[in-house]
Amino acid sequence: MLLEVRGLSTAYQGLLAIQGVSIEVASGEIVVVAGANGAGKSTLLKSIAGMERPKAGEVVFDGARIDGLPGHAITARGIAYVPENKRLFPRLSVADNLRLGSYLHRKAADREAPLERVFSLFPRLKERLPQRAGTLSGGEQQMLAIGRALMTRPRLLMLDEPSQGIMPKLVDEIFSAIEAIRASGTTILLVEQRLAESLGIADRAYVLQTGRLMLSGPAATLRDDPEVRRVYLGI
Repeated sequence: MLLEVRGLSTAYQGLLAIQGVSIEVASGEIVVVAGANGAGKSTLLKSIAGMERPKAGEVVFDGARIDGLPGHAITARGIAYVPENKRLFPRLSVADNLRLGSYLHRKAADREAPLERVFSLFPRLKERLPQRAGTLSGGEQQMLAIGRALMTRPRLLMLDEPSQGIMPKLVDEIFSAIEAIRASGTTILLVEQRLAESLGIADRAYVLQTGRLMLSGPAATLRDDPEVRRVYLGI
């Protein structure tokens, strides 16, 4: 397994947000973490990325424990995280935001090499290189956030609600890009509110409820089970 989360518990503002959660992500997969608002999905990703310190459990990436490492060290290991709020630098240009994603690479050629991959996924970013990130549409900002994460050349890309706040006509572009990213060899762990679309492209899924893991299995099985849809997914 590329990623193994074992019995992870993390507190947020003094309360346990996730309790004893265990998931696995194999190399080359798209894995979805689903659940209602407040289920602990974002806390799980932040705990893996080093943004929240777990109280118990382990996070193992490519055979080595990474829980307890700072975020930059986890990024250097090959995990890129795109948070729900994108965390772009709004006053900097698209080009500068992308280049900030390549800070781990020492050689100039290595820093520039991922750009073509980003432009092939999101051609409109190439058209807007001089433009300030804060002036982009919501969908374009999400493309930029994903593109910046890809500049680190991650083995695992974690996306938190990538369709949130995006015009419907751009949502399909985002999901097509996610599939293309996986096809190019990057493993994806996805938290997403659009369950029909996300379960439609995923291999497997986990369902959280009030911080606990309730269900797991093939994404298509969970998507098509009416009881699962009603009780755990709220649809």
